[in-house]
Amino acid sequence: MTTALIVLVLTLLVVAVVAVGASIRILREYERAVVFRVGRLLGQKGPGLVLLIPGIDRMVRVDLRTVTHDIPPQSIITRDNVPGKVNAVCYFRVVDATRSTTEVERYLKATSQIAQTTLRSVLGKADLDMLLSERETLNDAIQSTVDEHTEPWGIKVTAVEIKDVEIPSAMQRAMALQAEAERERRAKIIHAEGEYQASKQLRNAADVIGGNPAALQLRYLQTLTEIGATQNSTVVFPLPMDIAKAFMEIADKAAAVNGAPAELTDAQRAELPEGAKVSDAAPKRSAVGTPPAAQ
Repeated sequence: MTTALIVLVLTLLVVAVVAVGASIRILREYERAVVFRVGRLLGQKGPGLVLLIPGIDRMVRVDLRTVTHDIPPQSIITRDNVPGKVNAVCYFRVVDATRSTTEVERYLKATSQIAQTTLRSVLGKADLDMLLSERETLNDAIQSTVDEHTEPWGIKVTAVEIKDVEIPSAMQRAMALQAEAERERRAKIIHAEGEYQASKQLRNAADVIGGNPAALQLRYLQTLTEIGATQNSTVVFPLPMDIAKAFMEIADKAAAVNGAPAELTDAQRAELPEGAKVSDAAPKRSAVGTPPAAQ
């Protein structure tokens, strides 16, 4: 009799321990429990210790952390008829555990499908140039569209980022040629701008040197110094135009003394009255071997 009583007590204790284990749930800080009692929604509980009635209550555990979902590559055709493949990543989290359980079946798959269809729809309305250069605008458009669809499910889409864009190799070559032509155009513009600035500085330098002839001589000496620094055998002797002009004047005076009319300069010709004729007499030449004329 005593043995039967002990077995009964032990059985009751085991049943009680099992019942207590089935009725107690511990939730982490980032988890929530959606409790149903006989099929009816009781509400959201947690985090911490949650008590359930064994066999009557049913709990659905929901994770509130941000989910990083990789959207598989999607084949698209842009508005300017360029085919390509685009993949992206979507960040979302559950903000209402009750609605994510009661309003949609498997919210992870539902959010993934709506993100894929929205990606194809939005990128199909954009040009290739916009797809490559204005990704932030497209990311915002995709994020707002997906978030609008998932908001009734208690899902908040925080960001959608386009990761990679694959375009045909022929289009890549055409884009490379376009970029090369653009770089060449910029180089020519920069070179022309440099020539323009250099010409202005050279003009200013000429004005400064023209005010003092000694500056030109110093510049000559500096040039000789730069040439001689290489230890070559080339000798450069600058001949100023003033010296050449002096020699020309001496030659003109000698010709006038010998009786030959000196050639008028441009300034002298300008001072002549209008209509005056100037004859340049050629020097008299005698033929070799011709006897002098009889007197």
